[in-house]
This record gives sequence, structure tokens and C-alpha cells, in this order.
Amino acid sequence: MIRLGIDIGGSGIKGALVDVRTGQLTTERYRIPTPVERTPDSMAEVVNQIAEHFQYKGLIGVGFPSIVKHGVCMSPGNLSPLWVGLNIEKLFESYTGQPCAVINDADAAACAIMDYGVGKGKKGFIITITVGTGLGSGAFLDGKLIPNFELGQIPYKKHKKIESWASSAARENEGLSYKEWAKRFNKFLHFVTLISPPDLIILGGGISKEWDEFSPFIKCNVPIVPAVLQNQAGIIGAAAAAYLREFPELIREGI
Repeated sequence: MIRLGIDIGGSGIKGALVDVRTGQLTTERYRIPTPVERTPDSMAEVVNQIAEHFQYKGLIGVGFPSIVKHGVCMSPGNLSPLWVGLNIEKLFESYTGQPCAVINDADAAACAIMDYGVGKGKKGFIITITVGTGLGSGAFLDGKLIPNFELGQIPYKKHKKIESWASSAARENEGLSYKEWAKRFNKFLHFVTLISPPDLIILGGGISKEWDEFSPFIKCNVPIVPAVLQNQAGIIGAAAAAYLREFPELIREGI
């Protein structure tokens, strides 16, 4: 079963064809920079360009960087306010001519980690944290997704949300060493485990490739393991979401 997965990020919109039985990409990723204005029409056109690049026909899975309920954008996140209240699925369908299944981007990455990565078969309360432009989070209870678990939105001091202070983008923009950044990330982890202590935290995103460099500085009273899918997780999870939209009777584990 091959499905197109598209991951909409702060700096780039990426897509690939995915074998949803194995969680493996069957093509190279195709990336287009996220439009600076981040408006609905400009981003929908990029989604269409990616679908056309792969000459894909069928249900498209899309990971979207904001809260999504029944296909509707509930918050602007880091996007244009024009998104709020808009049915994302209908918009993308009007541009691509194909049906679309839209899921929160952090939830998409989390699902990939739980379906195909280190989280597969794990029980209990598990939180995945994707460190990138922001701090995406996904939550699972005994393998079942709790959608739109937006831990990166926690307010902190003068910051509107903690992800603007403790994300990988903040580390890069401020030129912080991993040791300096880890102090901030540890504060975030403290809030996470204080609010809703999980049995396991899985750390994903591009930064997970550097696990050996910064893990000695991470202090947390909950076990933490790195994800292995890294930047591919959003694409894989989006494709899997499309497949599960078609076949809702399937359970996540053992797709």
C-alpha cells in the first residue's frame, strides 16, 4: 500500500511516497521552502506542486503545524491568522483534486514513531517530543493517540510559549551550545513531567541525530530514548494517517 505523505514545516514542506505496511519511503523526499507569507492559498499551492511532482492520485496524508479538529484549523500557530476556522482538508482537496486527510504535524510524527519506530509495542502513557522549529508533542495511552497534545504552547516567563525559548531553532538562532540549550530543555521537561508524568519520553526531530552530543546534559526523572526516524517521521506518519482514514477498522499497532 503506497500513500503520499506531506509534512508541512516552518521552513520547508516535504513529501514522499510511503509504503504504509513497512513505514519505508519508496521515493526520495521532495522539498519546497514554506512560503514566507504562510497563507492558505500559498501553502495549498505548494501541497499541489508536491502531489504533481509524484504524479500521485489517491488519498493524501498531510501533517499540519497547528491544532486540527475534524479537518479544521483551530489555531494559527506560526502561520497566517487566515487559517483559523478554515477546513484544511477541503482547501487542499480543491487544489490537488485529490482527497486529503490532515493531522497535526506532531501527531503525525508521533504516530510514525509508535507504529514503526522505537515506540512500537510500547504500553502505558508515552509522550513523544519533536524538537525543531518548535516543540511538537504527541501523547499515547496504551498505543492510542491523544490528539493535539500541545505541550510546546506552555507559557514561560516573558515568552508567549516555551517552544520559542527551548526549541532547536532557539538554540541555533542564539548560538547556544548543547550544554546551554539543555538547561532550557530540562526546564521544559520539568513542566511536562509535573503536569502529566509519562512512563516514557521519546525524543524526535532532526536534533535526535545529535543524541550522543547533548544527552549527557539532559536531566529528567522519566526515561528518555531517541527516535530513529528523525526528519522522515512526519512524512511517514502523515501517509499512515491517510491509510487509516481509508481503513478505520485497522488498529495502529501492526498496520
